[in-house]
Amino acid sequence: MTTLVIAEHDNATLKGATLNTITAAVQVGGDVHVLVAGSNAAAVATAAAAVAGVAKVLHADAPALAEQLAENVAAQVLAVAGSYSHLFFPATAHGKNVAPRVAAKLDVGQLSDISKVISADTFERPIYAGNAIATVQCSQPVKVATVRTTGFDPAAATGGSAAVDKIDAVADSGKSAFVGKEIAKLDRPELTAAKIIVSGGRAMGSSEKFNDVLTPLADKLGAALGASRAAVDAGYAPNDWQVGQTGKIVAPQLYVACGISGAIQHLAGMKDSKVIVAINKDEEAPIFSVADYGLVADLFVAVPEMIKAL
Repeated sequence: MTTLVIAEHDNATLKGATLNTITAAVQVGGDVHVLVAGSNAAAVATAAAAVAGVAKVLHADAPALAEQLAENVAAQVLAVAGSYSHLFFPATAHGKNVAPRVAAKLDVGQLSDISKVISADTFERPIYAGNAIATVQCSQPVKVATVRTTGFDPAAATGGSAAVDKIDAVADSGKSAFVGKEIAKLDRPELTAAKIIVSGGRAMGSSEKFNDVLTPLADKLGAALGASRAAVDAGYAPNDWQVGQTGKIVAPQLYVACGISGAIQHLAGMKDSKVIVAINKDEEAPIFSVADYGLVADLFVAVPEMIKAL
């Protein structure tokens, strides 16, 4: 029984989500191998080999894999899938793009967003926006799963000494082509990787107040900025700040929710945070049901006072 983890990377560095996925794979039992499919990604393969718990790294290198197009990465996974009992992908945009293609080609169902490994064939996954946890037993010969990274601690990035095997890269499928990309430059930590997040809700009232009140707090804490869907829909914050079921799933060390009522969909995206601080003038707000520390107060008074205290 061997599990293959499909690494997420940018051809230079191994993404943190891969480390969480490796932890899940280790809990299955048996050996853990990592597939690094990319172009000029030798540094990524070396980094994967150093991760604790990894027995072998498969390195496929070709220009067709440079941009991680889902069709090509899926074909590369399928080329080696016959040797594995489990195929694990991080439940990120990239993993969710590739995993269903692999499952369909293997004619098996996909296990989505697993948050706990009970045994080699039994897993837990959240359903109904995280309000219930389903225990799923899979009898299929190959288990194709996406792993909710917030459900598993990251594997140690050092301590391993796995061998790196170069394998033949698949040919370009020709089904899609990379045209271009625009990457936003962030002055603060990326939301899903941040250890501290400051989020605002509809109560912020405007994008100007959002920035004037929450940005100084985030700067003081070295935090990423997040927002509820209501705040994003109202235009107070950009889409890539959205935390929740239809946004980003986060689990920082500290989550500060300012003016967020705590709709089910938002709670599903942040309730695994280690410490949750909620500031809301409505003492009946659902956010207080998951908060470790709650302050019933006007955020426009409380947040500036917090900044002064810091």
